[in-house]
Amino acid sequence: MELVVISGKGGTGKTTISIALSELAKDVVKADCDVDAPNLYLMYRGEDVEEHDFITGNKAIINSDKCIRCGKCEEVCRFDAIKDYKINEYKCEGCTACSLICPNNAIEIKDDIGAKTIVTKTSKGIISRAKMEIGADGSGKLITEVRKNAKKYAGNNIIIIDGSPGIGCPVISSITGTDVALVVTEPTKSGLEDMKRVLSVCDYFSVKALVCINKSDINKEITEEIKSFCRKENYEVVGEISYDDTVMKAINELKAVTEYKESKVNLEIIKMWAKINKILYK
Repeated sequence: MELVVISGKGGTGKTTISIALSELAKDVVKADCDVDAPNLYLMYRGEDVEEHDFITGNKAIINSDKCIRCGKCEEVCRFDAIKDYKINEYKCEGCTACSLICPNNAIEIKDDIGAKTIVTKTSKGIISRAKMEIGADGSGKLITEVRKNAKKYAGNNIIIIDGSPGIGCPVISSITGTDVALVVTEPTKSGLEDMKRVLSVCDYFSVKALVCINKSDINKEITEEIKSFCRKENYEVVGEISYDDTVMKAINELKAVTEYKESKVNLEIIKMWAKINKILYK
């Protein structure tokens, strides 16, 4: 069973809610699929039990001992990645044109290790995550690998995925094949439009989508707009989470909001989890 928590943009409280739901679920494997900005692991102390290089493409390397400085590689490079007979690794796309034209076989194409996949064992279960190198791409494929690692350890336990924000390739990789997506939004005009876009992605990939309105009391008029849209389009709003200073306190103390038992936000998330649970296991 896989539950993915996503949002139309960053900053809606997606990770905070992912962590809270993971705490309530108990027997759970966590997957941090927001690989461009992973921070789920910061909330837990643990030991890395697996770490593997992840190849995101190819990069060219010039052997200066073989290079005859003919300049042909620089002429053929469409990405302006070669200057003064050196490769700019951030511009190189690994197309291999330079190595094919080199008359002295001075250019080698090597695997580009753009990330590492990591499995961390904590006192509260397994976290599958990744760490991307600066300038690396291919995050969609990397997310697929993070999810595979989570499934290896899940057994019969639920997997809760902290997905990527937005509607691009990382989001598609986060939601494809999951059982339920929880879309976290906030009551602003942009939040409403972002929510509509990410819900359309869920529909396209036939993933059942639920909605959580975070900070629902900061603009009650737009909260009602969101609820009206969801009623009309048959999306269930399973949670309305009030603004609560406890959230910032929890983040600053690197704790889950569920540790503040009597806080308003904790009680509201508990109610939401009960509704999600019924949908997951009905």
